[in-house]
Amino acid sequence: MLVIPAMDLHNGKCVSLLQGDPGTETQYDDDAVERARGYVSDGAQRLQVIDLDGALGSGQNEQTIASICQAVEVPVETGGGIRSLADAQRHLDAGASYVILGTVLVEDERSARNIIGALGDKVIAGIDARGENVRIHGWQAGTVVLRDSLIKRVATWGVGRIIHTEIGRDGTGEGYDIAALQAIAELGTFRVTASGGAKTIDDLRALKSAMPPNVDACVVGRALHDGTIDLAEAIKAVA
Repeated sequence: MLVIPAMDLHNGKCVSLLQGDPGTETQYDDDAVERARGYVSDGAQRLQVIDLDGALGSGQNEQTIASICQAVEVPVETGGGIRSLADAQRHLDAGASYVILGTVLVEDERSARNIIGALGDKVIAGIDARGENVRIHGWQAGTVVLRDSLIKRVATWGVGRIIHTEIGRDGTGEGYDIAALQAIAELGTFRVTASGGAKTIDDLRALKSAMPPNVDACVVGRALHDGTIDLAEAIKAVA
């Protein structure tokens, strides 16, 4: 199982939120580029970088993302505020290997399918939900769209990988939502990345032992920032 360190950016700094609530922000003062280099030095084979300002519509961290992409020699997947093919291409031109679509999957099917049709396997679907209901715009807006229905729909559009975040667990350290991930894995042949809730290496071990082969990656964010998971040890534990 691939362990993917996650970096959420606000005003160029790495931050952590509890269940996506901007009022719970913890900011980390180290340089984001140096943190990315450190993750790669510890063995990361892929990084995830999310532009929270872009997701919330209040700004961009594109220069920081570009600097991270240029500083490391592993693939970087980026998301946050990507609403058009031009947005997606700008991230790829800055050095990202993959782009993550979220809100646009719900609000603008035509644009989403256009991006997927043009970029193919460079596109990852970010399905963020609180229970069964998908949330958008940096998780600040609810929808009546059901998680599993959206997953099955985007799979027909050609998406080969889905990142599922259970918002209720994100930043809590309660572990991944095993039951939800098992259900999602049965919906198709796409690959699944688990996100939201990891605090210890035991959470990663529990995930790997319970998952079918198509759940082959997991995102770890706050636990790396707070030091409750050592990245090098985690990679070895679920290799």
